[in-house]
Amino acid sequence: MTDPSQQLDLQAVDGGPIGVMICGHGSRNKQAVTEFAQLAQGLRRQLPDVPVEYGYLEFARPILRDGLDSLRSQGVKRVLAVPGMLFAAGHAKNDIPSVLNSYAAETGLRIDYGRELGVDLKMIQAAGARIREALDGANAQAEVPLAETLLVVVGRGSSDPDANSNVSKVTRMLVEGFGFGWGETVYSGVTFPLVEPGLRHVVRLGFKRVIVFPYFLFSGVLVSRIRQHTQLVAADHPEVEFVDASYLGDHPLVIDTFKERVEEVVRGETQMNCSLCKYRAQVLGFETEVGAPQQSHHHHVEGLIEGCTLCELECTGACQPDGIPIPLGHHHHHDHDHSHEHGHSHGHSHDHAHDHGHTHTPYPHAEHPLGPKTLYKPRPKSEENPSE
Repeated sequence: MTDPSQQLDLQAVDGGPIGVMICGHGSRNKQAVTEFAQLAQGLRRQLPDVPVEYGYLEFARPILRDGLDSLRSQGVKRVLAVPGMLFAAGHAKNDIPSVLNSYAAETGLRIDYGRELGVDLKMIQAAGARIREALDGANAQAEVPLAETLLVVVGRGSSDPDANSNVSKVTRMLVEGFGFGWGETVYSGVTFPLVEPGLRHVVRLGFKRVIVFPYFLFSGVLVSRIRQHTQLVAADHPEVEFVDASYLGDHPLVIDTFKERVEEVVRGETQMNCSLCKYRAQVLGFETEVGAPQQSHHHHVEGLIEGCTLCELECTGACQPDGIPIPLGHHHHHDHDHSHEHGHSHGHSHDHAHDHGHTHTPYPHAEHPLGPKTLYKPRPKSEENPSE
């Protein structure tokens, strides 16, 4: 927890009255939206003396502008905005700043933008707590040594190699911290390896137990898909015990990290890692994206509130093309699995331009054999169970 003696007095910050804005992506999934609101409420408890609002880029209300309007109506003159995201990819670097800059230009409201949660000690500790919960539950049934257990960390996946590499660092910190026999990193979309092909490689290593940990803040379609794809592989490999760990959620250490990000804005400690940003440096394989304009592509779905009505709360995969829900905890085979990703790459520069033209640079590895193309093709029987 945060040391109370080190807390900043946000009421005394220059340019006030101060308000805090948490900027989320948004989801059609009811549970994901509810969990984001719960996180915002947790931050309100941490910052009782300043107004805290939240908003989304797409698919849910309130949108970012709604939250900013609410802060202005409460007399706020300076907003400390932080992205509600684990790592800095297109949404944190492009889409959110574009909306905030446009709003600031239109209203004159001062908005200072913070950094993502990132690779952080508290976030690693929160992840460790979720994995420990899964291990304790599994060991209550049958004890398996850590040396015979493999940890798979599932990242969101993006077209930004810097963000993707941060997931790998989280994996290593957790594997070495616990002393697992091995560790692997896979992704839910956009990049490679995706969950199912990654797990089919993992089972060849011969470990007795595989812990699958979604390094996600909230529930939603992607977390449900991770579980579903895990079940597909588990059904083909009954000799391996697969254990699902919970996503991060509103763990107290996650909320503490959000509070730290707010305080960093006040202290001026919000620098991103620009040395490996594909929009600022010629990162290997992404050289053509240097200097691309900052812009948002979410205007057409901003505030869309037609939430998914196929599931009561948690996503079951009922939006799959065959229309058959996949009950969590049960095996249901799909000959075709379809991605819900946009698969976009978004241009970005750090000069806070207000150009709203669209350029979508194709992800250079979209055709990778372990990447997104695996979501769109039938799986022959030989691929479903390589041991047959």
